[in-house]
Amino acid sequence: MKVAAAPQRETQYKGQTYHFCSERCQGEFRASPETYMAPTKSDPSSTAAPVAAEGTIYTCPMHPEVRQPAPGNCPKCGMTLEPLMPSLEDEENPELADFRRRFWWTLPLTVIATLMAMFGHRLVHGGLPQQSWLELLLTTPVILWAGWPFFVRGVRSIKNRSPNMWTLIGLGVAAAYGYSVVATVVPGVFPPSFVLDGRIGVYFEAAAVIVSLTLLGQILELKARSETSAAIKSLLGLAPKTARRINADGTEEDIPLSHVHVGDALRVRPGEKVPVDGVVLEGESAIDESMLTGEPLPITKRVGDKVIGATINTSGALVVRSEKVGSQTMLSQIVQMVAQAQRSRAPMQRLADVVAGYFVSIVVVIAILTLFVWGFFGPQPSWVYGFVNAVAVLIIACPCALGLATPMSIMAATGRAATQGILFRDAAAIEDMRKVDTLIVDKTGTLTEGKPAFDRVVPAPGFTDQDVLQTAASIDQGSEHPLAHAIVAEALKRGLFLDKPETFESSSGIGVRGSVRGRRVALGNTALMDTDKVDWKVLQQEAEKLRSEGASVMYLSVDGGLVGLLAVSDPVKATTAEALTTLREAGITVVMATGDGVTTAKSVAGRLGIFEVYGEVKPQDKLALVERLQREGKIVAMAGDGINDAPALAKANVGIAMGTGTDVAINSAHVTLVKGDLRAIARSRLLSLETVRNMRQNLGFAFIYNALGIPLAAGLLYPFTGQLLSPMIAALAMSLSSVSVITNALRLRGAKGVG
Repeated sequence: MKVAAAPQRETQYKGQTYHFCSERCQGEFRASPETYMAPTKSDPSSTAAPVAAEGTIYTCPMHPEVRQPAPGNCPKCGMTLEPLMPSLEDEENPELADFRRRFWWTLPLTVIATLMAMFGHRLVHGGLPQQSWLELLLTTPVILWAGWPFFVRGVRSIKNRSPNMWTLIGLGVAAAYGYSVVATVVPGVFPPSFVLDGRIGVYFEAAAVIVSLTLLGQILELKARSETSAAIKSLLGLAPKTARRINADGTEEDIPLSHVHVGDALRVRPGEKVPVDGVVLEGESAIDESMLTGEPLPITKRVGDKVIGATINTSGALVVRSEKVGSQTMLSQIVQMVAQAQRSRAPMQRLADVVAGYFVSIVVVIAILTLFVWGFFGPQPSWVYGFVNAVAVLIIACPCALGLATPMSIMAATGRAATQGILFRDAAAIEDMRKVDTLIVDKTGTLTEGKPAFDRVVPAPGFTDQDVLQTAASIDQGSEHPLAHAIVAEALKRGLFLDKPETFESSSGIGVRGSVRGRRVALGNTALMDTDKVDWKVLQQEAEKLRSEGASVMYLSVDGGLVGLLAVSDPVKATTAEALTTLREAGITVVMATGDGVTTAKSVAGRLGIFEVYGEVKPQDKLALVERLQREGKIVAMAGDGINDAPALAKANVGIAMGTGTDVAINSAHVTLVKGDLRAIARSRLLSLETVRNMRQNLGFAFIYNALGIPLAAGLLYPFTGQLLSPMIAALAMSLSSVSVITNALRLRGAKGVG
């Protein structure tokens, strides 16, 4: 939504200025071009506590662009705002508590009024007029106190020009109650045709029952919606509360997790959780990472290995140096991504939004037509029939189920996926994943372990192994590529002194350049050598032999002359073959595109049954490959883990980043696999299919419900059955429809194929 140019006011909240648009912004504050804040002033329709927890932002599940720093109701649809980030506190939703109080305090009055409407003429002394006055006394607290939030939301929806379910409920209840009050207080204003069984017919009990049933529906809905945040709460609950810090003097103390700083040495004893993301300084142990990655087997961690916060140390004692704390830990990033995905809008929701935008106005017109058609052409008392049917149309047509259809499915699906190490960036990624028919995969870190081991060095004539390795490791100190890490580690293992490069430049996908001791150094594949006009063919035979064995080969040049080559081997992940087989069985074509040499790429691809292979590709080549396949009508997913994969990940229909890869790759992707296991791609595709099927079920149910409910409420079946739909039954059906949609969405928490 664009914020129109309009008179604005300013307000301060916790040190930040918010601008309030008084005209067409529907009463929203704007904190940024992407964030719209509802008014922070006292909200008369809010039944929640007036003060929010420190720093808590509330948002609407149907309109995630609405944000405000206090509880309340959405200015667009009237739904209760929810915390953007759930907390582990067990405090009950204040609106749920308020609605429950209103419901139980007034339910006896509703029951008595209903029984009186059915049997009162036998019980009330003095006849029917006295009965009407008694019903008025009984139902007024129900309508004016229990139903007050509904009227406020209805008025607000009209004021904001955002007609919604509360518009219809408010109109229906107000019409039934107002008509009945007039019929009781001044019955003489009605024509004789309105007289039914000796008095003007009143519908106090119908209005009261509608309020009570709507309250009940809201209670059930609020309780069910709270379950969609269960996944985030379970993730938040994984983090330990304290950490054991080793101080500089060797003493140890338990400190709150919030007091851990980068660089602290932390002791993790057997059975304890790793406090934060870090690297092992001492010890060896098996770490259970299943709660974050879905990997059931513990993983052995040794000195130098990275560990993830909230994972469980199963056996030996470890000393860990903290590297990421607070919001930078993987657990915090996962929670933030899940929350963002849950609040995003699914493309399928656009259809529901378009329909709902016109729906309420159409329903009001249908209700008016129902009133007049029955009034002029129906049987006596025709206007009474018309009024009852018009109210039933308003109540049964509430579009709440339509609005909840896709948001509830998305929230349940993203929560389920997160517990299995699959993070969707937004709802669109969930919808698009099922359409993928072509998967482009990088080799290093995607098909392979991404932890290459040094193989050998082959010097050019006139140079030694030490010359080649020392120079290559010196320039590679500035690279974050796994192949570079293997070379540097080997040089250090051999005790070689490494010079600090004066300049460094990463030519993503083909190698690195820089200067060492005043000399120009280049390390990379043949594409880099050709760019620098280096004659690399003198070692071509040795390179091809190494590549045929599956090793990655890098050429080293100094001042434009070939110095030698280095070979690094990267074993294929144990799960890769199984994952590729599953994907092929699902009808997905797998393509390999890697910066490694063609021979190496074909060697690895041959072992994995991949027939379309591209080697020595640059980042722009991967991007061009994605674009070409898309022009051919393919729905392309790209899986990678490096900086050189980022452009292709962003361009692909679905970019899939390995959680073990670089931040650039993860930030460019639509889906992140925390464990970096390709089997999760097949699981995410199955979840996508299940989620879209669930959304279609919900939308179909909502559309069919209204398509059948409105004609039934309007009385179209009366000529054939002689029966009319009571407004009370319409209210019950309206409430149950919303609960049914939410219940169906929650089935995704146990979706097959995930986990």
